Amino acid sequence: MTIPFFGQTPVESKELIAELPALGYTDAWSAEVGGTDGFVPLALAAEWAPSLRLGTAIVPVYTRGPALLAMSAATLADVAPGRFVLGIGASSPVIVGNWNAGEFDKPYARVRDTLRFLRAALAGEKVTESYETFAVKGFRLEKAPATPPKIVLAALRPGMLRLAAREADGAITNWLSPQDVRKVRAELGPETELTARLFVVVTEDAAKAREIGRRLLASYLTVPVYAAFHEWLGRGEALRPMQEAWAAGDRKAALTAIPDEVVDDLIVHGDAATCRARVREYVAAGLDTPVLAPLPHGDVAQAVRDLAPGS
Repeated sequence: MTIPFFGQTPVESKELIAELPALGYTDAWSAEVGGTDGFVPLALAAEWAPSLRLGTAIVPVYTRGPALLAMSAATLADVAPGRFVLGIGASSPVIVGNWNAGEFDKPYARVRDTLRFLRAALAGEKVTESYETFAVKGFRLEKAPATPPKIVLAALRPGMLRLAAREADGAITNWLSPQDVRKVRAELGPETELTARLFVVVTEDAAKAREIGRRLLASYLTVPVYAAFHEWLGRGEALRPMQEAWAAGDRKAALTAIPDEVVDDLIVHGDAATCRARVREYVAAGLDTPVLAPLPHGDVAQAVRDLAPGS
């Protein structure tokens, strides 16, 4: 499950987070875009639901210095020993540059270099190294975690997927269909854990679900990294009218231009049983860890309960 829940602060999500293990959920994963940060909700969940595996999906490699990222990860690894997974990724030019005054340069190399630095730092090594995209001189954690966290990479296309398979403990992706999972899995290989966030609207009103889904899809699939991802997946032509309208500043036309078939591919919607069956399709296609993200519609708490694996 994704925490905190849409439209809620972490504290407002407390009771439902504490209920997740009893409902059959195994994991809680945070995100870091423009709301809560990636680490605090997981630190709280470690106390509220101490059996859950906790993961960041994802924290950007540009918005914290390498040493600070290692310190944040080490702290959470101590709070939830053996239960924390650090998901890192390049993020996007908007988040890195427009919002955080960083330079979105050489994303593949920056993720690779950060992964290699974190491996050493979280193992307690003193790091003095000139990587391609940054240099670290004489950094060592004051107290390395007894159990270093697994590190997984946000990966949308073959290069990053292959890096995840070679050097990381898993890959994270999102905005894909069950059929897309097969293409991603073919690049990642059979042994590496694959995690994906699945956006869900529990409603039998397909028009309403598509309306909600279109708004989110337009905000993501116009981002260059996601546009390239879906070009690779084979949706380039289907999404081109949306992208052209968005680039021209016509947001309404962009929303209208997203075909129903694309929304239905990428948004899980229907009654709860239909949604659970759709999630099982992802797993059958090769997804190891589906991370549900119920979108705001109706009673989110009830949707979380209705979507539970044990339902």
